[in-house]
Amino acid sequence: MNRFCCLIALCSFTAFAQINPNDVEIVRDAFGVPHIFGKTDADVAYGLAWAHAEDDFTTIQQGYLAGNALLGKHIGTKGAGADFIAQFIGSKEIVEKDYDQKISPAYKKIAEAYAQGLNRYAELHPEEVLEEELFPLTPKRLLRYAQLQLFISSRGDYWVKRILDNDVKLEAPKEEMTGSNTFAFNSAKTTDGNTYLAINTHQPLDGPVSWYEAHLCSEEGTNIIGALFAGTPSILIGANQHLGWAHTVNYPDKTDVFQLEMHPNKKDQYRVDGDYLRLEKKKAKLNIKVLGIPLKISKKYYQSIYGPTLKNKSGYYAVRTPALFEIRALEQWWRMNKATSFSEFYDILKMKALPGYNIGYADKNDTIFYISNGLIPKRAEGYNWKEVVPGNTRKTLWTETYAIEELPQVIQPSSGYFYNANHSPFYSSDEVNNPKAENYSKDSNFETYHNNRSTRLMQLIEAEERVSYEDFKRIKYDHQLPRPYAYSWMDINHLDRLAAEKYPEVAELIERLQGWDRKATANSVGAGTYLMLYHNLRPYYDQLPEPKIIPPTTLVKALQEVKGHMLEHFGTTEVKLGDYQKLVRGEKALPVFGMNDVVTAMSAVPYKDGKVKVVAGESYIELVKFTPEGPEIESVISYGSSDHPDSPHYGDQMELYTQFKTKKMTFDKETIYAGAEKIYHPK
Repeated sequence: MNRFCCLIALCSFTAFAQINPNDVEIVRDAFGVPHIFGKTDADVAYGLAWAHAEDDFTTIQQGYLAGNALLGKHIGTKGAGADFIAQFIGSKEIVEKDYDQKISPAYKKIAEAYAQGLNRYAELHPEEVLEEELFPLTPKRLLRYAQLQLFISSRGDYWVKRILDNDVKLEAPKEEMTGSNTFAFNSAKTTDGNTYLAINTHQPLDGPVSWYEAHLCSEEGTNIIGALFAGTPSILIGANQHLGWAHTVNYPDKTDVFQLEMHPNKKDQYRVDGDYLRLEKKKAKLNIKVLGIPLKISKKYYQSIYGPTLKNKSGYYAVRTPALFEIRALEQWWRMNKATSFSEFYDILKMKALPGYNIGYADKNDTIFYISNGLIPKRAEGYNWKEVVPGNTRKTLWTETYAIEELPQVIQPSSGYFYNANHSPFYSSDEVNNPKAENYSKDSNFETYHNNRSTRLMQLIEAEERVSYEDFKRIKYDHQLPRPYAYSWMDINHLDRLAAEKYPEVAELIERLQGWDRKATANSVGAGTYLMLYHNLRPYYDQLPEPKIIPPTTLVKALQEVKGHMLEHFGTTEVKLGDYQKLVRGEKALPVFGMNDVVTAMSAVPYKDGKVKVVAGESYIELVKFTPEGPEIESVISYGSSDHPDSPHYGDQMELYTQFKTKKMTFDKETIYAGAEKIYHPK
């Protein structure tokens, strides 16, 4: 055994209670999805680490390298930004400070076992290790990466970049253009009296925040099917035998920027309420490679009472978000995995460890629930919190966040449904049950808009007095844009008002788009034309003033470019969506449905030969029906369970995915073992 392996073995198997791999069993089903069984939750965490490492150890390591300021050492200058932010937010310091007191003994066992699983895998597969310095992994290193991810999800990195770019005329970042969906129906809305939940997140199809599916089952009460990100010891979205939940991204104001008032003569001193305080100087140490040569550089930053602080040409600016002060998010998700009732689940939310995310919930007792969840600061009135606020008074130094009960939510609506597509929480059910915007502080900046997906979901749901399970699936797989278009971030409706005869060069395309049924099916020529137009509008969009209304002249110019693109690359103007847009994995490239901001949303980038490939959008789909006999679950993922090109599960779900099909999942142990492709212990 080499020195590296000995080091891992010494550190990972003496510090914590040992997991016996014989107490853990990994059962791979026909699609390679791991069903992990163990005596304890810690056993299952160990097994999850091992199974996921078998399928994608590289991505797990990349995440932890970023969270522990080692990514630059591995990939060079491209990793320096993540390494800087990991140090700027002080994740190492807060984890060291809070780990012993704030992480429960029960969860420490989970984190320890998960780390042991990864360390053991690294020990036995040293050729797959990206950076020796990352190992041995410890629970604290796991939590540092989690905090980095949650700071980014609070858009803290966005503000850091704006400050470093000397762009102090700050404005709220725009809604993401991919989005996610969740909706649920209880017996007041369903024809069979059962309860339905759609878990339909839209994420990158590859990388550290792409989904990995697993089934976790222990003799300590865990039994859940769902999905997680690389490096996560438990399920993040999914369903157990009692309840299920989904997340969608929400956009209330979670992060603030403060401009400090510096002393006119004394360096590094800033004024607060008439007194001067001294900035604490910090240095981020960055290890990078340039042309294969390892270099060590440092970047200065500061700490003020408002938070981590940066200096640019305009002055000193501090960033403050609740994610900077909370390390228990992974523990809260683990507890959510084990909840057995709505009251238990709601009490877990009161931990207030998740800094954001909408939650859509349903359970076997016919309860449905939606909340715009998050750590939202209680801010002083009288300031414009959408922009930079003064960092010279403790009046702006918020220290509290709203209680869970104080956030916009819908519990058991009489309408029988809720829905969310990253739009306003004030349009989450019908008019009777919607939360009222006037009941919440404007300084929280909750979303107030609809988008195409939310508009379309509302139309589909309200068109049916009651829905069957077949209706439920039809709504989930809807791929039609509404009329008129309802983008939250731009107005493209001049397209329907263009007089085709005025523009003979592109008259055919105008007439096609105006007559298009707005369905983003792979065999639709109208959808192919529209998506090409959408992509060609991107350069023009940034040049337009607010509000972003796309004028006729821009539309016509972009259509002329679309026609040229069609003729150059396809030799015809009759290009189907699936000819232009592909789902690509290795050598396989399949025609695929969807586009930005339909319910089955897709986001694509240039591929080859004038085509585009999908890189984000519909990713993991889990549909749950709660019946008296227990939950019925079907799911699908965009590629497959393995990230290894030589695996049969590298892309074996792609055909299901592109054909709006799913695979059946089950909690029944006998059925799982009977259909197993492989059964083994992680050793």
